[in-house]
Amino acid sequence: MKIFVVTAFPGLLSGPLAESIIRLAQESGIVQIELVDLRDFTTDKHRQVDDYPYGGGPGMILKPEPFFRAVEAIEKKGKLVNPRVLQMTPQGKRFNQGLAKEFSRLDNLIFLCGHYKGVDERVLEHLVTDELSIGDYVLTGGELAAAVIIDAVVRLLPGAIGDVDSALSDSFENNRLDCPHYTRPEEYRGMKVPEVLLSGHHARIEEWRLNKALEKTKAVRADLLNNE
Repeated sequence: MKIFVVTAFPGLLSGPLAESIIRLAQESGIVQIELVDLRDFTTDKHRQVDDYPYGGGPGMILKPEPFFRAVEAIEKKGKLVNPRVLQMTPQGKRFNQGLAKEFSRLDNLIFLCGHYKGVDERVLEHLVTDELSIGDYVLTGGELAAAVIIDAVVRLLPGAIGDVDSALSDSFENNRLDCPHYTRPEEYRGMKVPEVLLSGHHARIEEWRLNKALEKTKAVRADLLNNE
């Protein structure tokens, strides 16, 4: 997979995309991630990417020209045809595990990171295929949201994580949250690991895990059970 992230602030992403599973996936050739500086596609000496909104009002709006030039350059460089272009925005569709799976099956993704008050609507109308949000709150820009989605997608790529079964038992698989987990020591400050997990009885352990997962889901995210 090749992932391109268009941003006016690439420094916000250079750290998160160079650690842990994402770093290992890049080093092993499972994914290629390229940060594309939006300011490289401006034409004025100040490399200005934003301007005042038509009609007045507070805030600054990211201009359309740099985004169009950046996406066109990416498509030409990568010989991409109709790639998925994702815009990070609080007005977008809520990102979830289902979308992470869908995106993980693609060859290319282009992320457009907004900033300031927003992005010129013509970018959304003519470049973007998916407007995405990671929650009902507003961030300074789309960079951190893009990093979240990239992490969720990359970990699903074949070979990205060593234990495939671990990913298959994550929260949101089978419309439920994950069960509780314990490791050594068996007892810590009087807090003990549940006896069933020490029993070696695999059927009982699986039953306990399923029941605990359902219990947690009902208490915290009952809406997931309604999607079964």
